[in-house]
Amino acid sequence: MTTPRRPRSAHRHPLRAGAVLLVLLAACSNPIGPGDVEEITELPRSLSVAESEVITRSNHFGVDLLREVLADDARDNVILSPLSASMALGMTLNGADGGTFDAMRGGLGFGELEQEEINEAYQGLIALLTELDPTVRFDIANSVWARDDFPFHQIFFDVVAAAFDAEATALDFSDPATVEVINAWVDEKTEGFIDSIIEEIDPALVMLLLNAIYFDGTWTNSFDPADTRQQTFQREDGSTVMVDMMSIADVELGFGSGMVGETGYTAVELPYGGEAFSMLVVVPHGDVRDLVADLDDEALSGITDAMTPTVVDGVSIPKFELSYDAYLNDALKRMGMEVAFTPSADFTRMSPLGDQLCIAFVRQKTFMEVDERGTRAAAVTAVGVGLESFTGLVADRPFLLAIRERLSGTLLFIGVVGDPTAEDPGPEGFDNTCF
Repeated sequence: MTTPRRPRSAHRHPLRAGAVLLVLLAACSNPIGPGDVEEITELPRSLSVAESEVITRSNHFGVDLLREVLADDARDNVILSPLSASMALGMTLNGADGGTFDAMRGGLGFGELEQEEINEAYQGLIALLTELDPTVRFDIANSVWARDDFPFHQIFFDVVAAAFDAEATALDFSDPATVEVINAWVDEKTEGFIDSIIEEIDPALVMLLLNAIYFDGTWTNSFDPADTRQQTFQREDGSTVMVDMMSIADVELGFGSGMVGETGYTAVELPYGGEAFSMLVVVPHGDVRDLVADLDDEALSGITDAMTPTVVDGVSIPKFELSYDAYLNDALKRMGMEVAFTPSADFTRMSPLGDQLCIAFVRQKTFMEVDERGTRAAAVTAVGVGLESFTGLVADRPFLLAIRERLSGTLLFIGVVGDPTAEDPGPEGFDNTCF
């Protein structure tokens, strides 16, 4: 493990409340004007079997995660990054074994895929997605922060470094400055849109696994700021609020309508850059939570498959800026990962004391800004791994020992162990002044 470089200071971006249509898929960036962008119509290479499988199953995980989070979260805006959560938990999966591994692999939607196949797929997808469109900025960063007085298997760090390009750093978790170092990494990797992920480090915590993603994209078909108007937006409870509504007209977009369960919808797809990335906006003809309750990856594919290129008369979406912060523990437990959050967890591939470790929390913060130019979005997911109820010490550095008779206090032996493997070379010579 290496000491991280001090992240640079990123700009701060103030957060304002906003309203949002249900955004199920978002992606990003294009600093070049649409006329300068070449349309991307195919991937630069064929996906491997494992990559195709991971994409399919990760999509299933993402839709399930949204549905489970919405079941508990009554907040108006819920914006998740399934990719960020999947990668942070995917790194953690490399430390799980036995039933814990099976439960996490199943909860992530990976079925019977072997660990090596999952890692290779993540590795390939990171390179593919971040380099797909030269006009799109899409950054993925991973890191592992380990408590420096706790034993871990080096092979665990080697594997996540190779598969996820993860930085691994050992730090003193009792030092308040450690919180600043970790949050500085988050701030840097999200360009300042998310400036922290932890407020303090619990004494029982021994590892933090972080994923950060950052998007910055301009619309392929930009919205003219002159066409933005104040308009009424109706909340779920029937009340209304005025929002800045952006509009575009007479442009060809993916467009469709249909049913998800008992809820009808109208959908449009707004591309970015070379059109490899897009935002899908689905407006239900009823309660959005009813639509999501019936949504799965098959239904989501049905929405996109039913879309056809259509010259639309007009599309209007709110201009907004919002953030979201949530613990995903309960949702992930319901998705099959409960054992990983309990004293029965097995993380022995992470540490020789892995039978005493479990996931303490999975926290995700997201930010999204949508305006006439395009979209900026960021997400950070933190997986905190801690000791279940461990009280003790790990003598993995020079230590003092003593053997004594407790009742009388007689000291029988006392010494320092600096290297348990060293052999005694024998005594040094002495200066004989007697004879």
